[in-house]
Amino acid sequence: MTENIAHHMDKAILVGLNANSLSNEENANDQTMEELAALLETAGGQSLGVVIQSKDSPDPRTFIGEGKVAEVKELVQALGANMVIFDNSLSPSQQRVLCEELGVSVLDRSALILDIFAQRARTREGRLQVELAQYKYLLPRLLGMWTHLERQEGAIGTRGPGETQLETDRRHIRRKISKLEEELRDVRRIRAVQRERREKNEVPVVAIVGYTNAGKSTLLNKLTGADIPANDRLFDTLDTTTRTLEISDTCTVLISDTVGFISKLPHHLVEAFKATLEELQFADLLLHVIDASNPEWRDQAAVVDNLIRELGAEQTPRLEVFNKCDRYVGEIRPHGERIVSISAKTGEGLDELLDAIGRNLDSGNRRVTIHLPYDKGGILDTLYKEAKVEQVDYTETIDVVAVCTPKTIGRLGPLVEGWQPHKEPWEE
Repeated sequence: MTENIAHHMDKAILVGLNANSLSNEENANDQTMEELAALLETAGGQSLGVVIQSKDSPDPRTFIGEGKVAEVKELVQALGANMVIFDNSLSPSQQRVLCEELGVSVLDRSALILDIFAQRARTREGRLQVELAQYKYLLPRLLGMWTHLERQEGAIGTRGPGETQLETDRRHIRRKISKLEEELRDVRRIRAVQRERREKNEVPVVAIVGYTNAGKSTLLNKLTGADIPANDRLFDTLDTTTRTLEISDTCTVLISDTVGFISKLPHHLVEAFKATLEELQFADLLLHVIDASNPEWRDQAAVVDNLIRELGAEQTPRLEVFNKCDRYVGEIRPHGERIVSISAKTGEGLDELLDAIGRNLDSGNRRVTIHLPYDKGGILDTLYKEAKVEQVDYTETIDVVAVCTPKTIGRLGPLVEGWQPHKEPWEE
């Protein structure tokens, strides 16, 4: 929908405001500015300089104050930048004023993240979500984009009296938003049907979550031999990828990689991406991948925890997976009952991780041999639906080797080889 900023965003000045009246979440600091520079690089641009302004509260008109705007303008001209990117969210009117005063394009963090999302989204759902978020971002900003506000267009009778181009565009965008929301609802419905089918087969679902660039895709590749590109870039995976993983003879799971979380993720983006992340609510286990080599890992983990809460998935069992443990910064590696240290790159700790996943998802399934008399051959159909049938031999009976749930084993009773009727202690 929007052209990629990357083509003409060769050189940008990054600006952040740290104000007493803003919350921690909204403020810029050295770390968030570094992350902004990494985001810019991911989008294909280059940072020429960083300006951080400290004030009591944001200037309602220019956000950073007239003096600072003049300073940034000098920097833009001296370094030949063609864009200024703010780490904080700007109101539509501030963005408009800054564009006019600085003489170059002005974006905020939201617009930059949206651009990366637009470049990275691959599946139909991913693209729909990005487009929806872009239109919602654009709607309140239209005013600044139209200089021909009062120009009347179109033949007599084709529009309401005195309707301006701006109104036409607003209506067009609102129509687009409703249409996209409807299409997303359809995609979600299809996914819900697929999920029901999975639940019927009783295949547990494991979802990998974590801060962007924590190594989630590398881990999925290592566990399943999947071929998701694992690059050292922010937001590299935008679409959920699901693969099958054999944990043990009796336990197979579906494991899916999700979009990376990031601090200061604009709220309308959280909304737009809830569809991708709604899988989290239906997962049986979350693997929260934490980059142990990053000095900020505690803050990053807190961002992920908050988003999991916001998505209503805080009740889902969770393992904390400290990745890049070969480069851990600190004395003692994190350890505990629900903590595993691994290196997705070298493979260290992956066996322990698989064990931990198996322990958390152990449903009591067992591999058994069932001897079906021929007159009970119909049970074989049920087994194909309810169990994982591995082998069938037709001898004096139909001999079936299958991985079954305790419920199925209980129903088959004496047909299962080695079956013992369950006795209560007082019956013995």
